[in-house]
Amino acid sequence: MAREPREGGRGGREREREADELVDKLVTINRVAKVVKGGRRFAFAALVVVGDQKGRVGYGAGKAREVPEAIRKATERAKRSMIRVPMKEGRTLHHDVAGHFGAGKVVLRSAEAGTGIIAGGPMRAVFESLGINDVVAKSLGTRNPHNMVKATFDALTRCASPRAVANRRGKKVAEIFGKRDQAAGAEAADV
Repeated sequence: MAREPREGGRGGREREREADELVDKLVTINRVAKVVKGGRRFAFAALVVVGDQKGRVGYGAGKAREVPEAIRKATERAKRSMIRVPMKEGRTLHHDVAGHFGAGKVVLRSAEAGTGIIAGGPMRAVFESLGINDVVAKSLGTRNPHNMVKATFDALTRCASPRAVANRRGKKVAEIFGKRDQAAGAEAADV
């Protein structure tokens, strides 16, 4: 039931190029049962994270009678729900941030170069798809993969770059960091 791309607008080539760049990671797959009059009907629920490894990432859940169909549905939903996350030097977060969803709480911390991804399974999939190379993350509360991923996305949506903060305040980036640099310069002069 797949439709052919229409000519003009966002057509075939551009959509193919976009699909080639995306990396999808299967976080979890779960067999679920619906009890009906004749017995049980089994289906599969999948959770997938999709990203371009350049700062865009999304997640999606899908359910179907067959595993490949559930993964396909989840991947399509993940592509539609992508968000952009500002990254420092293209490898880590600008600042520490916390997020929560339900009973799931996560703490994400920026890290030095060479630290790597120190995070649990579902969060690791999000960071690898996002393109972050150095981060320290801790999951508090639930171990449910759905809630961990949603809490991680809550934290990532709270991330802001210094440029965005400066624009919001109506200042320049140098003005925001200026006082810290002046104080460090004064300490260096005293020593």
